[in-house]
Formats: sequence, C-alpha cells, structure tokens
Amino acid sequence: MTYALRPYQQDAVDATVTHFRQSNDAAVIVLPTGAGKSLVIAELARIAQRRILVLTHVKELVEQNHQKYESYGLQASIFSAGLNRKESDQQVVFASVQSAAKNLDQFSDEFSLLIIDECHRVSIEKDSQYQVLITHLRNHNNQLKVLGLTATPYRLDGGWIYQWHLTEKRFCTERETFFKSCIFELPLRHMINHGYLTPARMVDAPIAFYDFDALRAASVLSFEEPDIDQMIEKSQRATVKIIEQIIELSDDRKAVMIFAATVRHAKEILGYLPPHNSAIILGDMRNNARDSVITAFKNQQIKYLVNVSVLTTGFDAPHVDLIAILRPTESVGLYQQIVGRGLRLSPNKEDCLVLDYAGNTHDLFRPQIDDVKPNSKSVAVEIPCPLCQHPNQFWGLTDEDGHIIEHYGRRCQGMHLDDLNAAPSQCDFRFRFKECDQCGAENDIAARQCHQCNRLLVDPDTKLKEALKLNDVKVIRCSGMSFSSTQKNDKQRLMITYHDEDGAELNEYFYLTTSAQRAAFKHHFVKHHERTRGEDYHPSSADDVIENQHRYRHPDFVIARQEKRYWTIREKIFDYEGRYRRANSL
Repeated sequence: MTYALRPYQQDAVDATVTHFRQSNDAAVIVLPTGAGKSLVIAELARIAQRRILVLTHVKELVEQNHQKYESYGLQASIFSAGLNRKESDQQVVFASVQSAAKNLDQFSDEFSLLIIDECHRVSIEKDSQYQVLITHLRNHNNQLKVLGLTATPYRLDGGWIYQWHLTEKRFCTERETFFKSCIFELPLRHMINHGYLTPARMVDAPIAFYDFDALRAASVLSFEEPDIDQMIEKSQRATVKIIEQIIELSDDRKAVMIFAATVRHAKEILGYLPPHNSAIILGDMRNNARDSVITAFKNQQIKYLVNVSVLTTGFDAPHVDLIAILRPTESVGLYQQIVGRGLRLSPNKEDCLVLDYAGNTHDLFRPQIDDVKPNSKSVAVEIPCPLCQHPNQFWGLTDEDGHIIEHYGRRCQGMHLDDLNAAPSQCDFRFRFKECDQCGAENDIAARQCHQCNRLLVDPDTKLKEALKLNDVKVIRCSGMSFSSTQKNDKQRLMITYHDEDGAELNEYFYLTTSAQRAAFKHHFVKHHERTRGEDYHPSSADDVIENQHRYRHPDFVIARQEKRYWTIREKIFDYEGRYRRANSL
C-alpha cells in the first residue's frame, strides 16, 4: 500500500528542506499524535540522496516507520535487537537508539541526516545514548543535519526542548537545549476541526475519583509509587465504583484503554474487569507475552486494556474510543500523549470518550507554559506585548467573567528576525523587572548584573539584611496597600498606604495635577505596581487612581528611612524569592 501525503505533511517536509538548505542547526517538527509522523519521515528519507538514519526508542515505532517507508516500494535496513534484526547496509536505516548506541562500529559511514522520532526523549547529558550516538555520527560528518519529530516538545524536568519557535516567532527558553528551533507545528485543534483526528469528548463528572492533591502539593515533578498506592488505599472503594462506571459507559464502545497509576493499582483494576475480555500490559512483561496481548487487543479479541506507563507512545490502535485516566501526572505532554491514543480515525467512530478520575487539570489544546504554576488558582492567559504585539502565554488570574486580573509573565516571548542570515533575538519588553539604579535599564528579576551597563545588581536579600541592621530604617512585610485622597496646600494629592501583617504602615504621596507630575507617577509607581503591565492606561487624577486601584499589586517588602519626623520610602521589593519570609506565609 502506498500512502499519499496530506497537505500539512507535505508542508512539514517542505519546511525541513528549506531549513537545512540554510542551516545546520538541529530542528524540531511538532505534529499531534495521529498526524502521521511516520509518513513525513518516509517522504524525507525517500527524497534524500545520501545516507539517512531514523532513530526511535521502542521497537513498535521502528517497525511502523520502516513499514511506511517500504510502502513506497523502497528497501531499508532495520537495526533493532527487539525485532531480531541488525542490518545497516541500505541507504536508509531504521534503528532503535539502544541498539545503535551499543553498536557504534556499525554506524561509521557518513550519514547526512539523522531523524529522531519522539525527540522529546533526547537529553542534553553527554553520556546519554542519544548524545553518544550523535557525537559518533558527527565525528564522521560535521555537517550532519538532525531533525526531531514529536507531539509534545517539552520535558517535565527541563521545559521546552528548543529555544526558538520560528513559525510563531516566539522565544521559548533560555535553558540549554539540544534542538535550536521548531520549524513547523500543527495544532491539535486544527487536526480535529479538519477531520484528521476524532474529537475528544471530556467527561468531568465521574462517579468517584482519587484525591491526589496532597501529593501534588508535595511534589511538582513526580509521584512516588508507594505514596500513590497509599493514597489509593485511602480512597477505599473508589476503584470498584470507577470500574463499574467505565464498564457502564463503554457499553456501546469498541475499545477501552485504562491508564493505571502503579503496577499494584493496575492489577487491582484488572480484577474488577470482565476476565474474558480484559488484559494488562506491564513494563517487565516478556516481549512475546506483551506482543500477544497487543495483537489480541488490536484484533478486537479483547475490549479492555490496562497499562502502567507503557502504551503512551508508539502504540497505534485506531479503534480505541474510550480513554480512562486513573493516574496523576504533572506533565501536560504525557496527558496529551495518553488522550492521543484515542484520537485516531476509525470506521464508524464519532468521538473518543475521555474519563479522568485523577483530578488532572491540563488543557488538551493549550500549549505547555514553561514556568512553574504559581498557585492553584492560576490559569493560562494570553497577554499581548505592547511593543511587538506578540500574544504571550502566561500563568495568570481571572475573575468570574474571565477577565484577566493579573499575570505572572516576566518578559515578552516575541521573536525578531531582522536578517535571514542572523540569529533571531527576543523582544526587549519586560512585564516584570529589576531596575538598575545606575542606568535605569530593566533587567530580569533574577539578574545579578545589569545587561545594559554591566553594573552588579544588589541582591534583594542583601538589601533586606543591610536595612535591618540600621536604627533609622524601617522594613515591613507588605500584606496589602490602600489608596486615599488628601488635601495639602489646597491641592489634591494621592496617599498610598502600605500595610504590614502586624499593623505597621508606611505612606507614599503623589500629586497628579500637572502633566509632569502624572508622568513621574507613571514612571515611579505605575510601571512597578501594575498587575498587567503594558496596558495603555494613563491616570489623570488621584480619584482616577483610587477608582482603578484593582490594576495595582503591592510589593513584598517596603524599606523606608527616617528623615526628621517622617519615614521616606527608599526601596520596594517585588517578586521576592529569597530566604526571608513574606507576609502571611507562616
């Protein structure tokens, strides 16, 4: 059978050819689960004129990618111990990274292109299997092109796997990444809206659920198996009720995949399912036993398939039309991979029912936000940059009507590419910043040195420590601020009061009568305090500021110095992350 490329698959191929004609930088293509990455790989290998190596981490994907390539009537080698084949003589080689990394002498010829499927698994650690193999290939060809394909371009332990998103003109991370840029991405919503994938129908009212919130509060990166088992035990008979509901809701469904939290949990689940129509896949199963179960499921000889962290990638069973998630995950990528198992097209399949019993709150269609979620009330918000108009994705707070109250973004993610031959640069606008007291430049709140004048920036902890030593200095942990209007010399002035958690107060005054006074207020107060910096808001009077006080956030600490009988505010510290306790954090 020969496959024809869909338009977006051809676009991905064209983007790859264009990129590598101009650059040797490692690049990424992002296609949702079910979008047909193997066809893109096959077409790239077909049009190549020199040697190509296609890598992935599981034998199922090696076999799948190889089959799509040979559908063109071409021959290719397979190098995978799991498939009992170790061939590398053809122009195109499909290999598992484990087998290739252990047999480097079989890959000493000059390869021109390395394609890595599920490339979010590539670590930057030099001794990892991927890096050892890549180093070996580059020793034989320093012009080696490296292309990665994935549905989830981020790692829970490191964030985005590339620095630049060239099509969205977006800067993603300052962390070191192996891949330089994303050169093509197709959103999941586009795939569903255009009929390339089955719609997901999310059910948010399960009959019972597991309360994993305590584990989420303790760890944002991973969950330990004993803790999960203990939490499930505390849920008493939740598993019984959950499985009863899954069986009831799957009455008119063809195939059900159940994602368990632990091995012990998976075995418990299997015990409540119809024994003649159910099976389990575990990571330590022998290959022939595992293959037998998968074959039976794909042939619809069994309906229910339980697994633990095994079938999230490299598994293709289009008839799956119910996904049940009984495990917690902090990774939006893993969540999307799980749901993606049920989104492939199949005859007479109208949708895929998704049941989440673990309280996961990920948005299936929203991209990953690299920063850690500040608090449980935070939601993803879109904030346009006032300088370049780039639509930034940040964590933020909204009111009941969905209006943005505040966001926690630091710097605009927008990208500038003034010269096609030059490296892209990030937009300079900062929503939150640390101001240099010498040149006034705005720096990242964690910066130690001014990017403009190279002056060392005083650490907030140092400021607090020095201030607390002095008798004529007052430091308050600010728990809030209030606004009022006063009269002095027949002129209205704005009084801002900063409140300590123990009742102490400090006041700050501004006149807003003249344009110069309003400009000074904008510079000294507004740009530091506004919750969603960048709005085109120019306060006209004290009453105007009071009426719009919801726009402003209070600092974490206020430092004032005594001058005669009054306290004059000298320093305000925002976005504090140091060792001193903030207000109301006992």
